[in-house]
Amino acid sequence: MPWGYHLILDCSRCAGSKIRSKHNIVAFAKHLVKKIDMIPYGEPQVQHFGSGNKAGYTLVQLIETSNITAHFVEETDDIYLDVFSCKPFEPIDVEETVNAFFEPKTKSVMFVARQAGYANEMRSKGMHYPIQFPQLK
Repeated sequence: MPWGYHLILDCSRCAGSKIRSKHNIVAFAKHLVKKIDMIPYGEPQVQHFGSGNKAGYTLVQLIETSNITAHFVEETDDIYLDVFSCKPFEPIDVEETVNAFFEPKTKSVMFVARQAGYANEMRSKGMHYPIQFPQLK
């Protein structure tokens, strides 16, 4: 059984006004935590910083089983989201929540199981790491 599950979601051409709204990003984080049945550890931290093509909000939401982080790139209206938890969750729930709050035109998804030492074990069997795993449902 893996130690944790890591969803990496890259979203392009999102609704510009929605990725530039601190209020919307905070609401997204709170809704997502509930949707994937996690327990928040404190409030979402949302800060705007950076310059040029790096400017935008960054979100950090600690959860009892790890964290949710995202960067919202204003120049391109893109989002780079990571959800990591040792408690299983459904990637489709994350995608649906992102769709509802940010309306991306396209998404790239990678969902991996995380386990220290796992890569060496798989290499010894002739397999490559990381290995993508299907949805848990």
